[in-house]
Amino acid sequence: MKRLAGKVALISGGARGIGRAAAELFAEHGANVYVTDLSLEDPFEDQNIKYLDLDVTDLSEWGEVIEKIVQDTGRIDVLFNNAGTVHAYEPIHEISLESWNRVIDINQTGTFYGMRTVIPHMISERNGSIINTSSIWGIAGSAGVSAYTASKAAVRHMSKNAALSYAEYGIRVNSLHPGIVDTPMIAAQDADITAGVVENTPMKRLGRPKELAYGALFLASDESSFMTGSELVIDGGYTAP
Repeated sequence: MKRLAGKVALISGGARGIGRAAAELFAEHGANVYVTDLSLEDPFEDQNIKYLDLDVTDLSEWGEVIEKIVQDTGRIDVLFNNAGTVHAYEPIHEISLESWNRVIDINQTGTFYGMRTVIPHMISERNGSIINTSSIWGIAGSAGVSAYTASKAAVRHMSKNAALSYAEYGIRVNSLHPGIVDTPMIAAQDADITAGVVENTPMKRLGRPKELAYGALFLASDESSFMTGSELVIDGGYTAP
């Protein structure tokens, strides 16, 4: 069964990791998928996946991308706001203002821009599903990584705000909360940090991008039609205690 048959989906940060796995899975399930990122080193083989450059911190670029997709297809049914970065691991009194602003711009403001530009089109269609990637750190606290945890907590509550604001228009908004997942972003961080999170994960392993992609597929599909303002946590049990 094609769970997204005929739907048009936009995935930011889709060139690698969770976003790429979701793009491939969405296309497999019948969606017309538009992937955005800053660059694409490994082209997609599926012809139902189209790539567009997008800096999520630039509102004008969001407008251009959305306009192109609507011109091509007439609508956008699914927005998966997945672009994100850790970038800085320092606590509040040590992080540079440049690093703080960079993380907030990508993770929080980028998500806001995506919703801001897509929602008017979804209102006109009176239908849509928005999925915003937060994190376990949007639910549980963590030492250090001050900007990342702040931004991911903001994404969680922006999702709830949007869910309540636009439910009357048939727009659903939910947040996705990955634990530690085997992605290029995690591969680039200090191995001791990764090992520490894995050790505190009851399942004692990294998640796989496709395991998160299946969660996004559920939220994008009509199977989750009575779900909005909620968190889908896929973390190997990290936040269970």
